[in-house]
Amino acid sequence: MIIAKGLGQTYSSGGRPLTVLQDINLTIEPRGFVAIVGPSGSGKTTLLGLLAGLDRASAGSVSLDGVDLAGLTEDQRARFRAERVGFVFQSFHLIPTLTALENVLVPFELLDGSRSNGAESQARAMALLTRVGLRDRVDHYPSQLSGGEQQRVALARAFANRPKILFADEPTGNLDADTGRTIIDLMVELNRDVETTLVLVTHDPELAARANRIIRLSGGVVVEDRMNESA
Repeated sequence: MIIAKGLGQTYSSGGRPLTVLQDINLTIEPRGFVAIVGPSGSGKTTLLGLLAGLDRASAGSVSLDGVDLAGLTEDQRARFRAERVGFVFQSFHLIPTLTALENVLVPFELLDGSRSNGAESQARAMALLTRVGLRDRVDHYPSQLSGGEQQRVALARAFANRPKILFADEPTGNLDADTGRTIIDLMVELNRDVETTLVLVTHDPELAARANRIIRLSGGVVVEDRMNESA
């Protein structure tokens, strides 16, 4: 599902090169659940962005669902992500002027504006919001929702188009422990039902422990890559 070969990322900092990632080689199988962990500054979020096609690598290549991302234009990459990829972020990234239901319908709007008004899309969005416990909050705006409720909306939105791959960046980072556990449970359950490939970055040991595979970064390189037998 995901193949990274010789992946590296270097930025210019004060006129000097700053290497954030170097020589990353990974293969992630379909329907895998992978946690990327490591200290702050180790390159976790940069790696996630490269694997998801949100950024272009300085070196190496990424193949996502059989597609070489380097061979796509920016518009093609955006379309590819809209069709096959879901995202959950630490800061929710909901659109403040849209209701919970309208936020979940955004992926359909990005693919085909008319689909967001279709009965099937509306039913799918309602079913997901019901699944995450927000059936009575569908007409509420993000400012009217708690942090945990906003992340539930973000989860529902991420699964709207039944993505083949879901990327999550610190999905419990802005939540208290109890709410974080609820989000972890919902994410794992939805991921199992939709049979996506789940790749997430986290500092949360409880969340990482739920993954089938743990990849640890330090200083921009992979220092550990192991299967989690207890998951």
